[in-house]
Order: sequence, then structure tokens, then C-alpha cells
Amino acid sequence: MSRQPVLLPYADPAFVADPFPLYRRLREDGPVRRAVLAGGLDAWLVTRYEDGLAALSDPRLSSDVRDASDPRLIQQLPRFERESMMSNMLRSDPPDHTRLRRLVSKAFTARRVAELGPRIQEITDRLLDAVAPAGRADLVADLALPLPVTVICELLGVPVDDRHAFQRWTDAMLVRGEGLPDPAAVDEAWQRMHAYVTAHLDAKRAHPGDDLLSALITAHDEEQRLNRDELIAMTFLLLVAGYVTTVNLIGGGIAALLAHPAQLTLLREHPDLLPDAIEEFLRYDGPVSPGIARFAREDVDIAGVTVPRGATVLIASAIADRDPARFPDPDRLDITRRDNGHLAFGHGIHYCLGAPLARLEGRIAVGTVLRRLPDLALAVSPAELDWRPGGLRGPARLPVTFTPGGRAG
Repeated sequence: MSRQPVLLPYADPAFVADPFPLYRRLREDGPVRRAVLAGGLDAWLVTRYEDGLAALSDPRLSSDVRDASDPRLIQQLPRFERESMMSNMLRSDPPDHTRLRRLVSKAFTARRVAELGPRIQEITDRLLDAVAPAGRADLVADLALPLPVTVICELLGVPVDDRHAFQRWTDAMLVRGEGLPDPAAVDEAWQRMHAYVTAHLDAKRAHPGDDLLSALITAHDEEQRLNRDELIAMTFLLLVAGYVTTVNLIGGGIAALLAHPAQLTLLREHPDLLPDAIEEFLRYDGPVSPGIARFAREDVDIAGVTVPRGATVLIASAIADRDPARFPDPDRLDITRRDNGHLAFGHGIHYCLGAPLARLEGRIAVGTVLRRLPDLALAVSPAELDWRPGGLRGPARLPVTFTPGGRAG
């Protein structure tokens, strides 16, 4: 294994548009590879599938950033996040993680999610009704973004009209790139989101409804299973995580189809392949890249490499999901692929709670686009597409043309 850390070149537009040639070289270089991430942070990349699968279930690898030895990881967090937003499921381990996850898991069971299907279809058709007569659209701004935002707002009981505000704050909070964002701007976004969430929770407490946030408030007020910071952090996590990655799944999935016309035709002709297609989009170019961070509680041996206590371990799901030892011909998009046990949603106790909802939204959105927008094509060359620069991967815009049509029947 090379000892010189590799720099992930987020300033290089070619890498942002297509990181997979470098990812492939990193995987071939060794199963564990040191890398320099945005902001100069050092991490140990786990690049192969079997090692990544094992690492995601290894209790010696913590989700709590406070277990990291590099003080910059805490220092680079916005002040407001450090003080108020650390008590969420993504940053916790058992027993706190077990308790927090149990409180919301009933809202995301397969049965509960399936019941949302008709409403998701209704929202999708309404969004496409607005663009179908024009014969052109930006399928990120016009569909991939507003669909999951509307769904999570309704699930949580948040006014959909507020979505533009918290989308702006979310964009500021999650900005990634080669260097560090403006800390004052990021902290202001965190403060605005915190104030919004707190005010909304107060309103829900005064006028509870049949929604998930009202149930969480009950858990805080009556059953004392959530403290105040946990309640706020949980609300923030559900609101943001409930839509950010799904935007990229839908936009990235459609972009992948448009770049592979034979696969697009196959899916149009065989819509029963849609569930397999969604899994392949997640494997081929998933919404999280390069992967999922953990922090070593002790010295940990991964594939014969000793990762020291306190190190940041980046389980590179986007690299591992193209491991030829696990996926034959991994750089080929194949919507008929079977046994597609990708790592895009993680694995183990932190497996994405919203995975069933994301899959359903993806199936309905992509399937409806293919059904309602004939002759779908990119309005720009693939090289002109703008991709998000790091951490969360997907097209920032997806301009398309199609044969104009009418409203859904």
C-alpha cells in the first residue's frame, strides 16, 4: 500500500463530474488507503466491498465525531452544530442510538411507507403536469427536489410553503468543496434552521396533529425518552436527511439512464425492471460519495492494515460498490443486475432508516417520467452537466427535452 496520502481533487471539474477513474485506481492500490479530504482532513479509505461491509458493523468504529483524535473535525463544525446538534442518530452509538432509532422506526416500516404510495404518485403527477406541456424541464428543480421535500414535510407536519427557506439553509450547511466554507455563513444557516425547528416544535406542542413530530414531542413531554436537544436534533435530521439523498437518487438515476440509451429503452419496454433499476442506480452512482465516516475507538486491523485509535475511517461505499470481486463488470450500468447488495444505504445498525421511502419515491418518480415524457433527452451535452462537488453526489441541474404532453389522466 502506498504511504503517501492521496488528495481527493474536489477543485478539479473532471473529478467532480466523474470520480470513478480515480476511485478505481485507489481500490486497485490497496484495500485501505490514506487520503486527504476537503479542508485538509486526513482519513483512511476502505475501498473494497467485503472490508467495507465488515467495517460498517464493527463496534470498534464509532459514529460519534468526539471519538476522533483530530481536533479539526470538531473545530470545523459550525459552532451552533457543536453546541446544539450532536444528539442525533447519525452521530450516536448504542445505547443512545438504539433508543433514538426505536422512536422513529415505526414511521418507516415497509407497510407504513407503502401506504404513502398514492400520495407520492399524486405529488409526482402534479409536478409533471406543470412542465409536460412545455416540452422541456429541469428534472432536479422541477421534480427530484420538490417531490421528496413535499413528502417529508407532510410526514413531519411541516408547512410545505416553508421548504424554500430550509432548503437554502440546508444548502449552506452541507456545502462541500476543495476548501472550507465561510464559517460565519454556515453558522448563520445553522442558527436559522435551529430557530425554525424550535418554533415549529413549539407550535406542534400547542396544536399537535397526526404526524411524526407530534409523536416525538409526546415522547419528550410525557414519556421522557427524548431530552430537548435530542428532540431538536432528531427533527433537524429527519427534515434534512429525509430529502437530500433522495434528490440525488432521482436526479442521478435519470441522468444515468440518459447516458445509457439502451438501458433507457429497456426500462421503457420492461417497467417491471424498475425496482432492479433503482438498486442499480444506487450501486452504480449512489447519492453519497465517497462514503460513510467512522472513528476508531482503538487500533483496528482492516484488511491487514492497522488503523490507529482516533483515526477517521471513510468506508468508501461509492468505491466498494464498483469492486469487481463483488460485482461482475462493475463499471457497466445494468438494470437487470441481480444480487445487488450495494452499500449505498450503509449496513448494520446505522442502515438508512429512510431506505424504503427513498426507494418508493425513486420508483414512482423515474417510472412516471418514463411513462409521461416521451422522447426524453438531455438538453445539454453530458459534459455540461453540473455535479455537486463532494459528500453528497448528484446533478445540480438536469435540463431535458421531451415531446410535450398533457396532464395525467
